[in-house]
Amino acid sequence: MNRNMYQAIIRESKERSAKYGITEEQVYSRKMIENSELQNKFSENRDLILTASPYMEHLMSIVRGNNFFVLLTDKDGCILNAIGDEKILSEAFELKMIAGAYMNEECIGTNAMSIVIKSKEPVQLSGKDHFIKAYHRWTCSGAPIKDPNGNVIGALDLTGYSDSVHPHTLGMVIAASNAIEEMLKVKEYNRLQNMTNKHIKTIFNAMPVAILTSDLEGRIKIYNQKALDLFGDKYKQLAAVNVSEIIEEWGNIKEAIHSEKQVNRIINIRALRNNFHCQMTASPIYNPQDDSIEIVFVLKEDQSRKSQKHEQPYYTFDKIMGNDRDFVSTIKYAKKIANNRSTILILGESGCGKEVFAQSIHNYSKRVDGPFVALNCGAIPNQLIESELFGYEEGAYTGAKKGGNIGKFEQANNGTIMLDEIGEMPLDMQTRLLRVLQENVITKIGSRKSIPIDVRIIAATNKDLKKEVEMGRFRKDLFYRLNVLPLYLPPLKDRRSDIPVLYQYFMMNLSAKYGKKEFPISDEAMTVLENYNWPGNVRELENVVELIINSESFPTKYFIENINQEVWNQQPYINEQAANARLEETLETVDKAKLEMTYIEKEHIARVLRLYQGNISQAALALGIQRNTLYSKINKYQIEIE
Repeated sequence: MNRNMYQAIIRESKERSAKYGITEEQVYSRKMIENSELQNKFSENRDLILTASPYMEHLMSIVRGNNFFVLLTDKDGCILNAIGDEKILSEAFELKMIAGAYMNEECIGTNAMSIVIKSKEPVQLSGKDHFIKAYHRWTCSGAPIKDPNGNVIGALDLTGYSDSVHPHTLGMVIAASNAIEEMLKVKEYNRLQNMTNKHIKTIFNAMPVAILTSDLEGRIKIYNQKALDLFGDKYKQLAAVNVSEIIEEWGNIKEAIHSEKQVNRIINIRALRNNFHCQMTASPIYNPQDDSIEIVFVLKEDQSRKSQKHEQPYYTFDKIMGNDRDFVSTIKYAKKIANNRSTILILGESGCGKEVFAQSIHNYSKRVDGPFVALNCGAIPNQLIESELFGYEEGAYTGAKKGGNIGKFEQANNGTIMLDEIGEMPLDMQTRLLRVLQENVITKIGSRKSIPIDVRIIAATNKDLKKEVEMGRFRKDLFYRLNVLPLYLPPLKDRRSDIPVLYQYFMMNLSAKYGKKEFPISDEAMTVLENYNWPGNVRELENVVELIINSESFPTKYFIENINQEVWNQQPYINEQAANARLEETLETVDKAKLEMTYIEKEHIARVLRLYQGNISQAALALGIQRNTLYSKINKYQIEIE
């Protein structure tokens, strides 16, 4: 833009300024915003401020020491940021050229920023080019900042004293504004790309078939959630697995890919839960850039075979978390007896994971392809338990379903039946169960026909069955029939070292399940978890983790009434604020008094006094100081003795 055009633009701007009532003697902008209104302005322009900041710093690094300052405004001329050399910047601040001041024509008259906003073009003004006399001392170079759509969203201005005027100054400002615009484009592209990727990932994971890709060496590249579900936890990190570990006859498929455009066949899948057949479609994708080939696998479990099977139980030994030595021995023992035909009796408190072990034993046994049927004997009314276990014929009693009904034992044929809470089974039913154990046959209600069955029985209870036998509430002969392979599951309080492991396991899985971030807790909060007695065992711990995830806080009150008081007193920093925010302390938020060493001394003395119930002599002895010294410190810190 030549000087004549500049002069025309400046003259028109000054004419408008006069119409707005701006006078040459005016010093401050007519419009200044502050407090919440200014904070809202910062929030609206957050991306612009953050993007422009490093370029403003770079611009200042070029001219630093020559009395310049840089201003950033929004599209309305409101100053968002100001940096520069101390002397000239102080002068600008005296004229209230600060964040929140408006630099548009209507508020302060002709200046570089007002013309940039009006004309959407870069401009350089010096001395009397400015409308108000207070700015005659300066030379200002301004350039617009535009969004990816070409709309002006702000202005960048470099100001110095009039004797520093130089055409190159404007060039630097234009280069900086262009760089800011390019970075805004990159950020917008990345934002759209992330959004697109999220959409693609959501669609990819929502597909009802398993999809994965690999190179010709079988190295897996990408996969969807259905693939994880299909292959089981063993392959939770599929990227570390080779296709040959999952798909049988991988070599034949690889050869077929070279000669065929697409391979369709029924294949055998090797997964954690068991081997099963899938309908596979494998298609090559050619990448001309590096002359490589990738293979896309679409896998769908063979429904014709699946319809003949029962629902597979979820839990396997790989999903059982724990490093406690005795607990690990229990798992090894459970694996050892998994293939034995004899009856297993699982003993343990409620919430210890009896069904988890029962399912894992089934999945580890040769019966893995058979059904797993679980029945809670304590949840079924006495008058219905017989029909649930053995089924009934049509017309066996009033209200019987047309065609009759098969019972749980028949459903579990060639598989496993778990009889949970076996101690709640009525005595008359215990007699019938004993016959099943002895003869391996069942008889439906209303029928005389005996049906042979092949079922592995796993019974479970939280009761002491020996005492139940002594009290006449459980048959002795049935007890000994069930107690062939006893398996005792320890309560959580007897394996406290596993609490952090279980906590992390539940935190990872439940946060993923509910789509929430994992919530970290402090070491002191973990100590509280480890010292709590957990009457509800592993199930209670899982519920507490779910509570922490959803409330995003540590439930201090949940434990304070139940935990050992002495243990609790030894955790002086455990309270609702500390447990929730301890990790988020910063120098701006922390109480400065708590940073002093005397604060620690005061807290320690108070804790020792609590432990010795206010006994000065014992507390002083424990602290290794004289009684009069302890009295002196109690008075100094104003510690109340309870």
